[in-house]
Amino acid sequence: MANICVYLGSREGREPHFRAATEALGAEIARRGHRLVYGGARIGLMGALADAAMAEGGKVTGVMPHHLVEREQAHHGLSELIRVANMHERKASMAARADAFIALPGGIGTLEELFEAWTWQYLGLHDKPIGVLDTGGFYTPLLGFLDNTVAHGFLNPETRANLLSAETPAALLDHLENHLAGGGITR
Repeated sequence: MANICVYLGSREGREPHFRAATEALGAEIARRGHRLVYGGARIGLMGALADAAMAEGGKVTGVMPHHLVEREQAHHGLSELIRVANMHERKASMAARADAFIALPGGIGTLEELFEAWTWQYLGLHDKPIGVLDTGGFYTPLLGFLDNTVAHGFLNPETRANLLSAETPAALLDHLENHLAGGGITR
């Protein structure tokens, strides 16, 4: 069993396929026997992810700073809800528990968490796989931008290749599990 840390929005987004893909990922994580680690909210895509994992009998750990318990509406039905002092502790706690990372659609917080985990991987602080669920082409522009940074010499191809992507939850989890089983990252 792996601990899969998922970064995603506390909002729903405008397209129903975002919620559908989020629920499919939560259910698939649970069906494969993995534990979900996420930000601990019961609203938006965050709540949909946790509820879908728990509906399949999965274990879910939420991590939330005290100051966001009311704002993000903490999910009190989780297997475990960890309250921390601030956002730095939240990210560190989630990363420490994670064996792999996934980013779903979300806003600036999701992007910040994704890039921090990827930067830590690049710096050799961890060797955990990282992927984005490109549902409905949400991450396609970002992935194109990252390919452009390689073309212009600001990012090496090996680092770019370490950010995995797939359009379906099953395909993305297959990629992550392959890396966890020894596929590894390249430097």
